[in-house]
Amino acid sequence: MTCDVAIIGGGPAGLMAAEVLSAAGVPVDLYDAMPSVGRKFLLAGKGGMNLTHSEPADRFAGRYGERRQQIEALLADFGAAEVRAWALGLGIETFVGSSGRVFPTDMKAAPLLRAWLQRLRHPPGGGPGVRFHMRHRWLGWAGDGRTLRFETPSGEQPVEARAVLLALGGGSWARLGSNGAWVPLLAARGVAVAPLLPANCGFDVAGGWSEHFRSRFAGQPFKNVAIRCGTAQGTAFERQGEFVATQSGVEGSLVYAASALLRNQIIQEGHATLVLDLLPAWTAERVQREVTHPRGSRSLSSHLKSRLGLDGIKSAVLYERLGKDAMNDPVRLAEAIKSLPLSLVAARPIDEAISSAGGVLFEALDSGLMCEQLPGVFCAGEMLDWEAPTGGYLLTACLASGRRAGQGVLHWLRRNG
Repeated sequence: MTCDVAIIGGGPAGLMAAEVLSAAGVPVDLYDAMPSVGRKFLLAGKGGMNLTHSEPADRFAGRYGERRQQIEALLADFGAAEVRAWALGLGIETFVGSSGRVFPTDMKAAPLLRAWLQRLRHPPGGGPGVRFHMRHRWLGWAGDGRTLRFETPSGEQPVEARAVLLALGGGSWARLGSNGAWVPLLAARGVAVAPLLPANCGFDVAGGWSEHFRSRFAGQPFKNVAIRCGTAQGTAFERQGEFVATQSGVEGSLVYAASALLRNQIIQEGHATLVLDLLPAWTAERVQREVTHPRGSRSLSSHLKSRLGLDGIKSAVLYERLGKDAMNDPVRLAEAIKSLPLSLVAARPIDEAISSAGGVLFEALDSGLMCEQLPGVFCAGEMLDWEAPTGGYLLTACLASGRRAGQGVLHWLRRNG
């Protein structure tokens, strides 16, 4: 089989690239290993489809950390405002939530995906619609280095394309198709790839939780708390919010926001320390005063609840980490309430993570996201070497990179006949 453009991967980046090319009248064949496209997109939107974020552009770009420069260049063409306009063009109105996150008015991903696929199959201008090939798992290239190999329900199928766009995702949520199997295929062709690592992930605490704590509080949230962490190099993180205790450690939005720093510190030093403030709205002096207030015949647990509002998981984690002697020392207890260290020793496996870090280095790509070592082969989406917290930043960058790669393919086709 031959085609003009083969897009491999039916997530947001691949679909956006297909839209760019289809709108320009270029025939597109899109291949995906799963029975249908957009599976991770749909699952991510199950609790409310977070499309992007409304914060100012400079702060938005800062969410991409060490890859800010590269992602900011993509966002200049297709940022948060463009994402909202694109959704509206599909008939999906959006609103800004109290957190600044942007959602479809019905909070659902499925209507947006249905409208998008309809437009891809039947472009408004009447041009060639995108052809979808499901259950086609990419196996790499044949011996000639040009022919694509696909495993299909009817056996292996070769495909020759004038241009190839890879949007294969990272390494998280393998059951939805992103398993990182592409890494050795590109590395073998000389494309520089950073190892895939878990991002927006949970962590295991040193020594684990006790059976008492685990059986009663795994799955319970720490609400209205703050965490801080840092490195010997001075990088620091401090934020208020909530997270969840797991069977082996911690996870949740507040932990995810610090996950890159924590993960990298564990890689470098073997452990990382997350410092927990159980009462971020209280000063240390106020906590000290209430802890030392005479409690009479009341138990310590009753005292903490009545004077400081500490009970449930917050009280339990103090008992868990301090032990009896420290709990009965008012000075040490007050210090722990405002600054309780949790030693983290491992990130949870990448397949449990919301997203992944690592991937094809931007330094191995040109400005159109074409591989310098593989002319005519482009990369987009989470398979590129970047990461971002949850909050709409992941999806926005995937869409922006898909758009840029699609434009790169167009330029390539025009230059090469």
